[in-house]
Amino acid sequence: MSDNNSYQVFSGTKTRYLAEKICASLGRPLGNLNITKFSDGEFAVSYEESIRGKDVFLVQSTFPNSDNLMELLLMIDAAKRASARHIIAVIPYFGWARQDRKDKPRVSIGAKLVADMLSAAGIDRLITMDLHADQIQGFFDVPVDHLYASGVILPYLQSLHIKDLVIASPDVGGAKRAGTYAKYLNCPLVLCNKKRARANVVESMQIIGDVKDKNVVIVDDMVDTAGTITKAADIMKAAGAKSVRACASHCVMSGPASDRVQESALEEIVFTDSIPYTKRCDKVKQLSVADMFAETIKRVENNESISSQYLV
Repeated sequence: MSDNNSYQVFSGTKTRYLAEKICASLGRPLGNLNITKFSDGEFAVSYEESIRGKDVFLVQSTFPNSDNLMELLLMIDAAKRASARHIIAVIPYFGWARQDRKDKPRVSIGAKLVADMLSAAGIDRLITMDLHADQIQGFFDVPVDHLYASGVILPYLQSLHIKDLVIASPDVGGAKRAGTYAKYLNCPLVLCNKKRARANVVESMQIIGDVKDKNVVIVDDMVDTAGTITKAADIMKAAGAKSVRACASHCVMSGPASDRVQESALEEIVFTDSIPYTKRCDKVKQLSVADMFAETIKRVENNESISSQYLV
């Protein structure tokens, strides 16, 4: 087993709230890191304690994307130059993941570019949760521990004791994820077939399956502007659903999302705290993934299996 002093956890600016909870779960202090800001927007990173020969876990989700990604890259570079033994990036929310393939001519594959930058900066391992597409793991040449928010969301759904439950996917692409929830909860699955006019704008949507007199839970990996998920909820309510809830791993909730959720047919929308939510919306509930990440960090450091972390 690893010496308790052989690893240290550090955090970037915007994910400190989660890193503090992870460290509380681990029973150890958060490492001392200084980020100096310059007036033109540039910043510099320095570790305020020795990390020579230690494993460093750098907790940083990449939202809003650019600054936090750059901050993480500088944290990795500084750790490498300070002679850290291993550098593990802990990225609860991996931004740029929607750009995972060429879906039309002459576009970038942002997820691959970010993977290359993290590798070039010097990470030895990545711990992340609910990537937008599972194949992004293959963009890395280092080990990737891919956790699932189902570890905290499924127990919460079970605690509600919902009768006549149906799991729904807001689009065909999320059918696999929703299917695993439906199988675990032993209930039917329905799908929504959506057609987009452009990014973040849904043109039309149809339900595939029966929701009449059912209590529906829509499952997704992230909610950005909430256009898809609120439209799906309203259509299902109109089709005779008794109630509609939603759960998603990542609470992006940008632009008009909070107002859309508040005004929609959704009774509740459940997220993890991979991204902080500061706006006011009574329907939003967040479950913490701090204990799950803390347990994974412990097991990685002690060279133990993490497969028992997965419910589905």
